[in-house]
Amino acid sequence: MSEFWYMALGLGMAFQGILVIWVGRLPRAMRRGTQQTAEKGSTKAFQLFWLDQYSYIGLSLTIFGLAITAWGYFS
Repeated sequence: MSEFWYMALGLGMAFQGILVIWVGRLPRAMRRGTQQTAEKGSTKAFQLFWLDQYSYIGLSLTIFGLAITAWGYFS
């Protein structure tokens, strides 16, 4: 029965992570091409920083969610 909960939790985390990546896209460090930059200390730099953090959270949720799902499936 615990396998079901691992898979449910993992799929939920992965789904939330995919939604976050859909909205925030991948972090700028993982994109190709030239990246947006802003003057240090400006409002634009603050927004870019938090958008990157949001994207890393989505990426982490997706990876950990898929790992937990696989653990529940193969255990």
